[in-house]
Amino acid sequence: PGHVDFTAEVERSLRVLDGAVALFCAVGGVEPQSETVWHQAERYRVPRIAFVNKMDRTGADFDGVVAEIRRELGANAVPVVIPIGAEADFQGLVDLVDMKAIYYDEAPEGAVIREEEIPVEMLNWAKEARALMIEKASELDDSLMEKFLNDELPGREELVAAIRKATIAGRFIPVLCGAAFKNKGVRRLLDAIVDYLPSPVDLPPVIGTLREENEEIIRCPKDDAPLAALAFKVQADKHIGKLTYVRVYSGVLRVGDTVLNSTRGKTQRIGRLFEMHANHREPVEALYAGDVGAVVGLGDTRTGDTICSREHPIVLESIDFPAPVIGVAVEPVTRADRDKLSAALARLAEEDPTFTVRSDDETGEVVISGMGELHLDIILDRLRREFNVAVKSGRPQVAYRETILSAVDHEYRHVKQTGGRGQYAHMAFRISPNKPGGGFQFEDGITGGKISREYIRAIERGILDEMAKGPYAGFPMVDIKVTVYDGSMHEVDSSEQAFRTCGKMGFREACKRAGMSLLEPMMSVEVTVPEDYTGAVTGSLAAKRGR
Repeated sequence: PGHVDFTAEVERSLRVLDGAVALFCAVGGVEPQSETVWHQAERYRVPRIAFVNKMDRTGADFDGVVAEIRRELGANAVPVVIPIGAEADFQGLVDLVDMKAIYYDEAPEGAVIREEEIPVEMLNWAKEARALMIEKASELDDSLMEKFLNDELPGREELVAAIRKATIAGRFIPVLCGAAFKNKGVRRLLDAIVDYLPSPVDLPPVIGTLREENEEIIRCPKDDAPLAALAFKVQADKHIGKLTYVRVYSGVLRVGDTVLNSTRGKTQRIGRLFEMHANHREPVEALYAGDVGAVVGLGDTRTGDTICSREHPIVLESIDFPAPVIGVAVEPVTRADRDKLSAALARLAEEDPTFTVRSDDETGEVVISGMGELHLDIILDRLRREFNVAVKSGRPQVAYRETILSAVDHEYRHVKQTGGRGQYAHMAFRISPNKPGGGFQFEDGITGGKISREYIRAIERGILDEMAKGPYAGFPMVDIKVTVYDGSMHEVDSSEQAFRTCGKMGFREACKRAGMSLLEPMMSVEVTVPEDYTGAVTGSLAAKRGR
């Protein structure tokens, strides 16, 4: 889920979380996607703990990663543990709060933990690291700062409370380390989550609005407050149907309750409630303020919708998702798969706000769009695996446009005699390029009633028919101005159909005389880049014809 293609998963999780653990590799350190996720967490003001994992790998460098977090992310990263050994020699860690050495002895059933005194050779390093931790924690706590300046040692509770306060304020990032695969350092991390990350009560109350009045409403995280919950994820489950993940901000959500989806103005009934542990579901009777759980029965609810009590409506801030950037064309392998494909794509689009489906009117293809190639590969794999739909995917055709290069005057006469009533239409007109983005402009310059008003409209329709599939390469035409200024009609043989055909054929001939050009799609792109690389990135964009 940390991959850039799955930005939406990170975005919707951070929106409802009270705290987060940022995972860093002891060898790789801060990677490009770490920066993206970190900035997302900053935007949602989520307090964080950093965990340096894989300390047993060759090349592990705890101090190097801490320095990188400070340098690359601008974070006040402060170790609250330091490692004993590294790489193959990683044995455990020193807890700087309790000043104890914790060793992990590998055993068949998992790591066995034993506490001992800090090794003599590490004592000076541990004391320096502890002094730095106390200094940084005391910056937001006056009484602790006073003790620090007077060289007094703070008590454990006082120190933990100060670190917790600074972490919740976003001014202090506790850094821990371990090797999760071998269960080393994980229990200490869980203790740190409890000690330093906030409970719902520690955070400001959630703010919503009333749809009509647009006035702010505050909901405190209390069970006796009116219900306010946010649906942050929708998942299709083949056994129980649609699972809607919700975060309850206030009040209690109970099985059998009738609730209001205030975003869509619909009343819905709660069928079943679950507490989710990865893919394991545990049925519960109620979800209380601060809980995250899954609901069955919210059929009309989408990601970002607010669930609240009917008596006290509120709309919480929704979740913003980035627009899809890449598309591929898909088609079913057999006719039997056609109906299954459209139903499956609709289900997947409901689950994932960054995945869209559209039918391309120009090419007749079904084009699915997502955040990147990996994202779309996984969507296609899910179609085959979960929905049993065999699909072929190709590269979508680029949506080019056509236009003319110069202005020309042209005359066209459409005459057809086939026994009985014939067809007659005659017009003189001028075509010229319009300004980019100006679209199609049609002007009636006829004087003296040489062509009647309804025939003028027929000429315009004929030209639009030809513009839908241009004469150069069959792509739609854009940015053209047409002025009809002369012509004639026959009182018997002229008709709307004759003038429509005249407009279509005359316009085609005029375009070929004016010269034609193919237009490529242009994208507006925003790039965030460190200052050191600005020149290289600008050069790369210019090489790809960026302006």
